[in-house]
Amino acid sequence: MVTSAVPRLVIAAPSSGSGKTTVATGLMAAFAARGLAVSPHKVGPDYIDPGYHALATGRVGRNLDAYLCGTELVAPLFLNGARGCDIAVVEGVMGLYDGAAGEGELASTAQVAKLLGAPVVLVVDASSQARSVAALVHGFVSWDPEVRVGGVILNKVGSDRHEALLREATDSVGVPVLGVLRRARQVSTPSRHLGLVPVAERGTEAVEAVEAMAALVADGCDLEALVGLARAAGPLPGGFAPWTPGPAPTHHPARSDKRSPLRVAVAGGAAFTFSYAEHTELLAAAGAEVVTFDPLRDEELPEGTAGLVVGGGFPEVYAAELSANEPLRKAVAELALSGAPVAAECAGLLYLCRELDGLPMCGVLDASARMSQRLTLGYRDAVAVSDSALAAAGTRMRGHEFHRTAVEPGAGAAPAWGMRAPERRVEGFVERGVHASYLHTHWASEPGVARRFVERCRTS
Repeated sequence: MVTSAVPRLVIAAPSSGSGKTTVATGLMAAFAARGLAVSPHKVGPDYIDPGYHALATGRVGRNLDAYLCGTELVAPLFLNGARGCDIAVVEGVMGLYDGAAGEGELASTAQVAKLLGAPVVLVVDASSQARSVAALVHGFVSWDPEVRVGGVILNKVGSDRHEALLREATDSVGVPVLGVLRRARQVSTPSRHLGLVPVAERGTEAVEAVEAMAALVADGCDLEALVGLARAAGPLPGGFAPWTPGPAPTHHPARSDKRSPLRVAVAGGAAFTFSYAEHTELLAAAGAEVVTFDPLRDEELPEGTAGLVVGGGFPEVYAAELSANEPLRKAVAELALSGAPVAAECAGLLYLCRELDGLPMCGVLDASARMSQRLTLGYRDAVAVSDSALAAAGTRMRGHEFHRTAVEPGAGAAPAWGMRAPERRVEGFVERGVHASYLHTHWASEPGVARRFVERCRTS
């Protein structure tokens, strides 16, 4: 049961690198340690931060992306995640007012805060300023009157004297200081070419990092005041109901024998950590039994696999291990060759290629992949240009690209997507039952994708 008055906070900042993830994750863990059921959320397409959120709360981290899913789904997706929770914490993306390039406030933390009617807590990196913090906070508070900044958390504060100067300055703006985090106690989380190292790769280190974040926030922040601010949020605007993946289908004939139910295998483990929770929920609602496997360790696909989903992650980091698992590579190739539906995004695309940086991969696609110095990053407006197991030609979806690799295609496959913005081009591969692309999409925006995929699994 969830009401539209669920207590909630949005953790934002003037810019990236201010400490949002540390504060948001630490706050989630600190609230959970006090016995509160915490609903974790992340603004934008980021897959990595929700892993830390899940570790902090014991619940699935969920994304709220107004570009990928549309503004009308932000509140319903939020309410779905908040079912049975005492409080929700939403970590923002980039700076408070930064969103999709050239699209105004679309997909910004500020827009999501307004759609949720949620108070904002601004995390300010105060390491190189004193009285100037007042001008910065005043600017963010006054820029958009519809965004309610309920308080600030001062991060990377150097000393008691520094703290006193900062508090005096913020008092003049009329925005309460809800926390002060000292510079010497900053929590370090390792990063690499695409951001933080995912939880699945760090094991006990990730647990220790979240515990350190929780201790830092609990010691430096006024948790009672933050809970009070969250509880003062009131009902969400708009009267939305929680999103649901839909009931299981009933129109298919009942099985009279003892065959295994229709199974969709989903790649997981350290190499494939990029996935939205709603994808597996939609597959299950469409009638599939979703079974997770680890391409780094499992030498066979789950028994009875009728379809395969290989999402994003870091196959370039684990290329040698993925290549060494020859039995699984052959099993994936045989499944694809049989015509079974296979959906692959980004890392999954690389895994299906002939090779990655000279190491043999599955060989499903006549294409070669390699690491690149060029970062490809941004939202995309796309349309399906070929009929596939995921979408009929002409289906329009929005997605996101984020990679430092390049694929050199061979011959035979049709393109998957035609990009409408920011530049016009075709991308990806459709061949037999395979749909492989760099484009990350959020299936909640087009539930027919999951239903179509499961139906193809049933009939292929």
